[in-house]
Order: sequence, then C-alpha cells, then structure tokens
Amino acid sequence: MTEQISFERLTGIIAFSRAASLGSFTAAAKSLSISPSAVSKSIQRLELLLGVKLFTRTTRSLVLTPEGHELQDKALQLLQAAESVVQAATASQAEPSGTLKIAAPLPIGTRLLAPTLPGFRRRFPKVKLDLRLSDHFVNLVEERIDVAIRIGHLPDSNLISRTLAPVRLGAYASPAYLSERGIPQRPEEIADHDCVNFRYQNSGKLLSWAFAVGERAVELRPDAAIVVDVSDAVVELLAAGAGIGMAASWIAAPYVERHLLMPILEPYWVTSSAIHAVWPQSRQNNPAVKAFVAYLAEVASARDLG
Repeated sequence: MTEQISFERLTGIIAFSRAASLGSFTAAAKSLSISPSAVSKSIQRLELLLGVKLFTRTTRSLVLTPEGHELQDKALQLLQAAESVVQAATASQAEPSGTLKIAAPLPIGTRLLAPTLPGFRRRFPKVKLDLRLSDHFVNLVEERIDVAIRIGHLPDSNLISRTLAPVRLGAYASPAYLSERGIPQRPEEIADHDCVNFRYQNSGKLLSWAFAVGERAVELRPDAAIVVDVSDAVVELLAAGAGIGMAASWIAAPYVERHLLMPILEPYWVTSSAIHAVWPQSRQNNPAVKAFVAYLAEVASARDLG
C-alpha cells in the first residue's frame, strides 16, 4: 500500500508552492492568512524531510534550486488535483455560489465586462465577483483565477476555452482631422497622414495594421507620430484630432455613436482575432464558472461585438 502523505508534508508543500509562485515568504503568508515565520518554518521542515534545498535565499529574492523547480511542477499538479476534488463536490450544488475570480485586459474589463456584471449578479445573486484587470499575462493556476478573458491566438495549454466573439480591427479618425486632411481611399494613402499606433505591453512590439486588398492580405506599420501602450489612449488621441489609428470596433463604437470618430477604409477591414474565455481544467465542473461563461457568450451574441 502507498504511504499516505502526512499533514505536515502537505502543509509544507502548500506553503512552498505558494512562495515559489509569489516569489516571497511574506506574499505567500498573506495569501494563506498565516505569518511569514509559519511559512518559513513549514518550508524548512519540508526541506529536512526531503533532504534537499528548495530555495536559494538572497536578501532581495527567493530563487528556486533545480530540486525546487522539479518539486514546484509536481506540487502544482497535486494542488490542481485537490482543487478538482473540491470543484467536483461544489458542482453538486443546485445554484452557482461563492466568489468567482476573473482576470481580463483593461479595455475588455472596463468596456465589455463591467457593464455586464450587474446583470449576471441579478441572475445569480449568490455569486460574488472579483474582477482583476491588467494588460500583463496572468497564470491562472498560480494566481488561482477561475476565468480569464483573452484576445488573439491561444497557445497550446491545459486550459479549456470558449470563443466569445470575433475582433474586427479598423481605421478611425476624427471628423475634424479628416475635414482638414482628407479621407484616404486606399490603405497605402495612410502614409500621407499623421498616425497613432499601439505598442503591446507584453512584447514591446508595435501593432501591424492589417487590411484585405482584394484577395491579398496587406500589413502596414506606418511611421506614427504618437505611440501608446493602452488601447483606450489610442481612441482618445484620435478623437482629439491626432490623426489616423487602428482600434477594435467594440472600443471605437461609443466614439462613433457620439460622432467623435469616423470609420475609414471599411471595405479593407479584416477580422484579426477573437475574444476567448479560458479557465483551468480544475474549474470545468464549477457551477459559477459554467454559468459565467454561458452568460458572457449570451451577451456577446446579443451585442454583436464583431
């Protein structure tokens, strides 16, 4: 018979995994609602039991040893399995409940998600929502996120996903700017205009402006006079008359409705990517996750975000 894991080892593994994910004993202690000394002692006992050092400690940071890296990979698998047990038990509840942690990029969180959350809460009043907005990549497992909203191509992973809506990227400018400088009729005419471009925060790369000219895909990267790394700033600059820029149709739509922006070159626009909901396999039976993803798909379909 396989030896059962002791409570002491299990608590040590949990403390170690949290410290490894968050990079400090203090952060791990805060997330576990215990003292930093309790985390430190628990990890020290685990190291004694295993006979290896798991961290190289410096005055400023924790660095995993090779043995620590190997244990962290296995610890995350163990904790995911434990979470699956809890989620399977939770799935037997008749009504979604509990706190749902949601991660999303800032523009999607503010423009698409936030306005829909009151409707979800009215439908499922026992679910509390914890919305975390950032343009940086979030590790769902390590940060214990239930559902994330992402844009673009999804890399291969163990996450479950559902496509919510296409993303249509188009060119926009203010009526005042176009009245003064003229309206370009073909993508190559953009070179004669002032431009505002977007830089991805994660990679530092500039957005390539994609157009469909007949059956050809054309990508431009104009010499932009202004570059910003937040999409909301792009449309604000365009509305202020800074020039021509690219934006997702769902970001620009409120500005178009208020006649602050005009779409241009529409025959050449392309559907560049899609908005997806993703969640860990350990959450696949969670009633709140299932209800939230279904609700988002319903709202996305009704609003025609593409």
